[in-house]
Amino acid sequence: MDRTIRTEPLTAEAFARFGDVLEAAGAPDRTINEGLCGRFHDRARLDFGTGRAGISVFDAVPRHLPYDLTLVERHPGGSQAFLPMTAHPFLVIVAADEGGRPGRPRAFLSSGAQGINLHRGIWHGVLTPLAAPGLFAVVDRIGEGLNLEEYRYDAPWRVVRDGPA
Repeated sequence: MDRTIRTEPLTAEAFARFGDVLEAAGAPDRTINEGLCGRFHDRARLDFGTGRAGISVFDAVPRHLPYDLTLVERHPGGSQAFLPMTAHPFLVIVAADEGGRPGRPRAFLSSGAQGINLHRGIWHGVLTPLAAPGLFAVVDRIGEGLNLEEYRYDAPWRVVRDGPA
């Protein structure tokens, strides 16, 4: 089995089954602040179950392509949004659930002006910035109970930049 995954651009359409792409694309839904600010309204389906929303700041070590993926995780109790605090692209790895286990991963490359919101229960790779600093504001569920499941692949998946082999 080929264990190579080519990155694909992060678009709302391609990412829809996994979550929401957060970006200021197209015309804003509203103009506010005396006409000086475009508001792109309600762009994520936040879901915190029985918990509450919390905002944390993550500082992740940058990775490089090619990247070997060995671990994915999911959060059954709530969604998880990642908002980069720099303008650097980052890697978003997700996998559909196949009977309680992750299926073949997909790798998306952000534009540097996008965030994401992972829907509840979506298998995803760890936070993977491609440049320093790897600072992100993260909005996720804070509350009682287990909200993390991890899965280690028996062999790594190699993530490479899209393009000719």
